[in-house]
Amino acid sequence: MPGIANGTRAIALVGPAGAGKTSLAEAMLFAAGASDRLGSTANGTSIGDSSAEARARGGSTELNLYNFKYLDDEFALIDCPGSIGFAADGARAVAVADLAIVVVDPDPARAPLAAPALRMLDELGIPHLIFVNRIDQAHGRVRDLLSALQPVSVEPLIARQIPIREGEKVTGFVDLALERAYHYVPGKESERIDIPEDLQQREAEARTQMLEQLADHDDELLEQLLMDQTPEQDRVLKDLARETGESLAVPVLFGSASSAWGVRRLLKALRHEAPGPKSTADRLGVSDPALYAFKINNGGSVGRLALARALGGNIAEGSDLKARDGEASRLGALFKVQGEKTQKVTEARNGDIVAVAKVDSVKPGQWLGKGTLPPEVEVELPARNCALAIQPSDRKDDVKLSGALQKLTEEDSALILEHDEANHELRLRGVNDEHLKTTLAKLKRRYGVEVTSHPPAIGYRESIRKAVTHQRGRHKKQTGGHGQFGDVIIDITPLPRGSGFVFEEKIHGGAIPKQWIPAVEEGVREAMDKGPLGFQVVDVAVTLVDGSYHSVDSSELAFRLAGRLAMQEALAAAHPHLLEPMHKLGVVCPSSATSRITSAVAGRRGQMLGMAPRDGWAGWDRIDALIPEAELDGLEAELRSQSQGLATYEAELDHLAELNGPLADKVIQQKVPEPA
Repeated sequence: MPGIANGTRAIALVGPAGAGKTSLAEAMLFAAGASDRLGSTANGTSIGDSSAEARARGGSTELNLYNFKYLDDEFALIDCPGSIGFAADGARAVAVADLAIVVVDPDPARAPLAAPALRMLDELGIPHLIFVNRIDQAHGRVRDLLSALQPVSVEPLIARQIPIREGEKVTGFVDLALERAYHYVPGKESERIDIPEDLQQREAEARTQMLEQLADHDDELLEQLLMDQTPEQDRVLKDLARETGESLAVPVLFGSASSAWGVRRLLKALRHEAPGPKSTADRLGVSDPALYAFKINNGGSVGRLALARALGGNIAEGSDLKARDGEASRLGALFKVQGEKTQKVTEARNGDIVAVAKVDSVKPGQWLGKGTLPPEVEVELPARNCALAIQPSDRKDDVKLSGALQKLTEEDSALILEHDEANHELRLRGVNDEHLKTTLAKLKRRYGVEVTSHPPAIGYRESIRKAVTHQRGRHKKQTGGHGQFGDVIIDITPLPRGSGFVFEEKIHGGAIPKQWIPAVEEGVREAMDKGPLGFQVVDVAVTLVDGSYHSVDSSELAFRLAGRLAMQEALAAAHPHLLEPMHKLGVVCPSSATSRITSAVAGRRGQMLGMAPRDGWAGWDRIDALIPEAELDGLEAELRSQSQGLATYEAELDHLAELNGPLADKVIQQKVPEPA
């Protein structure tokens, strides 16, 4: 059914890290004639993953874009990183794709790794199919793999092919829709052969099962099957295309990207069965020509580029478009992207993915158009659980670092820059250690800025156990001429946890003139910035009850210093104690890893709050706990190591809890070293 697209079809490659998505992209380009060689990520000859960081890591650190034509149909390919640390880079691009290919490993034990990708596609309503890569390395049965994959997919999986084996090795396949058999030929198109005799019964059974699954959404086909009639091949192909496009079923194909086996069959399936940009425009509510910007690139020679997809019609270079807030943008030059290379074009045709220059105000996730803009595209980004406090190795690079970080955080939606005023730290927050390490490598390579980094300071606080009354603070200094004089008396009282700070005054008879009372409060607050234990003081009420002044020597400064002195001495006498921040932790993980995860959390002083099946996820659990902020360092890596890399968590500050004993002593000693 060629011509279904009526424009360029955008295909996203998603799936777990290491499944071979970029290798499959290279094989598709080679099979379509868009590349003269079969690029290899392992050998560093791939069109994608060309950055120094991706080469060093041996895997994708950012999305790759490609374009190719296959039998006169135009395709744009979005190769998305599979690692959780870099998955956010492709999230918005996937949301506007026409179809996604979920690339998986043939090992049934690794089937759960596909769950996050499949669930994301289900939630976004994106049609998808599964490509089982490295089928030449499979040791088990494809039926076992499908049985392992089905629980992690909402829609039924439909086997489009069955393997042909010679001994234990897969050497070809039978296409169940076409009822044709093919033998793999290294470096060439698969050779058509007769269906082997020993497979004919298996092929008939598998094809009947496929037709019965299709008949679940086609009453006429069901009637034909009940009457033992053989449906026409065109009807079967149309049903496959319709049910795939409407996300009613998930076809499963297989092959080997490194050998380009099964890739042409995949391309033909895309050509006949993948929905086109019209379908995606309808899903997203696009009624007029519009561009959806899904990423910003700052690293190339062309300057700042917005990567965007055109939907609803063609959009020419130089067009005047508006964002939702009414801000106008005139499009600069338009480029097609092929890995790290760009090619100038005069217009973005319907469905095209292009890089747009000179739209400096456009941000990722924005629509630009002339008419009615579509609704916002809701995309869930991963939790940013890891942070580093950073500063330039050379203080002269302060301004340079600020500009570089602004560009990197603009490019990467999963990066957040934070300024912690209490600890005087600049923090870079990301998904995990690998994500932050790669960001610092980009910072050095692209912008020439080296930084030193260390774990962020823990947000310890301190409070008091007892009230102190009538604490005097007197500041008196005579240096000739006007002196300085301020005299205050305060009461301090502990407040319930989370109350913060309360200041009031009960001055009678003008003991302290009204204009200097705010200075007393300012001095009290200064003393609370660093209490006797070395940390910010919280949950204290202060009452100014008395004092005195000098008609000549009293001043705002004198009363501020007097207030600070009174507060310092009152705090020291009020039995100060340490508070540590406790975070509410929510972990989601496969049920097979739940016991290991709970043990890991408990080993970090976690307090279990509850555990229940994860809503809508068969075979997954959600664990809720309280955990000290000091125990979050390294938690992400530990949880993932206990769960095949699948466990994720979110943590947010819940409350401050009293910390005593050796742990408190250690924290205080590290903050305020004992005198030598």
